[in-house]
Parts: sequence; C-alpha cells; structure tokens
Amino acid sequence: NLAIFRSYASRPNPTTLPPSILLSHSETCLTVFDAFPKSIFHFLVLPRIQPPLSARHLADLRSLLRCEKSIAKEVLMNLHEEANNVKKMIEEEMMKMYKFKWDIWMGFHPISSMEHLHLHVLSADLYAPKMKLKKHYNSFHPSLGFFLHLKDVLSWFDAVPSYYRRMIKLDASQYEPLLKDSLCCWQCDRVMESMPRLKVHLQEEFDKLTTREKAKLERKR
Repeated sequence: NLAIFRSYASRPNPTTLPPSILLSHSETCLTVFDAFPKSIFHFLVLPRIQPPLSARHLADLRSLLRCEKSIAKEVLMNLHEEANNVKKMIEEEMMKMYKFKWDIWMGFHPISSMEHLHLHVLSADLYAPKMKLKKHYNSFHPSLGFFLHLKDVLSWFDAVPSYYRRMIKLDASQYEPLLKDSLCCWQCDRVMESMPRLKVHLQEEFDKLTTREKAKLERKR
C-alpha cells in the first residue's frame, strides 16, 4: 500500500496505531518501524498532516521544498528534533544489546516509492536480512549521493537563493542513475561483484567493529 504512511500521518491520535508500527510521536511528527529494515535499527519519521499543510504538500521531499521556504524549514526542523529523540532511543538499545554505540544516519531519498514524506533514521551497518537488492543498498550508501543527509538538506536553506532553487528541483534524471552504480563497501570503498558477497563483507566489517569495541571494554575494566 503506497499510501499507508499518509494514513498514519493523518490520524488525529497516533497512539491508535499498534506498538508493532508506532515507536513514538510528538505534536508534529510520528516515528514508525521500517517494515523492511535495511540496517539493524531502521525507523521512519513522518510529519503529521496539520494545517496549513495538506497531504499534497507533504507527498515527498520535492513537494515540501516547493512550499514557502520558512514553512518547509519548520517541517524539517520538527523532523530533526524528533529524529534526535529516536537516535537517543537507538543508542540506548545499542548499549543494551551490543554494549557499544555506532553511527546513526538521518536522511531522505530524493525519489520515493511511498507516498508521504519520511525521514530515514538508521544505524550505519546496512546488512540486515531485508537488504537484498543493489538499488536498496545504493539508496542508503552514505556518500554515493542518493541518500540526502538531513544536515545537508538543511544547509540548502542558508545557501544563496540560486543554489537553493537548483537543489530543490530533485531531478529524477540526476539521481536515478546512482542506484545503478557499482556495489562499493561504504566503509573501505572496495567494489563487490554481487550483493551476497557485499553482505558477507559488511557482516565481517561489523564483526571487526564489535571485536574492537569489546577489547576496549576489557581494557577499561
């Protein structure tokens, strides 16, 4: 259901969503579990549909950025605030489950398959079971260019107006080819010939990180 996020965002009371879907909510946003997580931790922060904005304004990042600049920025700042709360929750879970924390990314896809704007908040590992296709992986690769980091999108607002106008076009022809790029490890830039090989490699990288962090803990004792 492509419009499922829209139905979540238009609920007057998000707590009517089951706990298997809803993580948290605020006056302006709600956070849901990604149904197909691409990392160990993966959540989506959605702006709630409230006047003066309609579902149409919040269809995706492009439609939001076509709104009046101050309104668009306010929505993004609300998402940012909520995403920081989610980040804290993820870090607490990391400490409980793994005894250490690692990076968490926040960002958008310039072209979205789902209706309604959503901010991805996910842990920096990218080898979850649902990470199956090249286009999935490349859409979250942190430096390839398809994953638009929230801090970068916010920086457009402080740029010269001509740069802002250029960036907010979010032209599909500019972004879609990135999904077909070669498979590169986001940590060491090694090119991998297939998704299964890449996933084994990413798991190995994460295991190395775990071993290093455990050794650090042992030294502190």
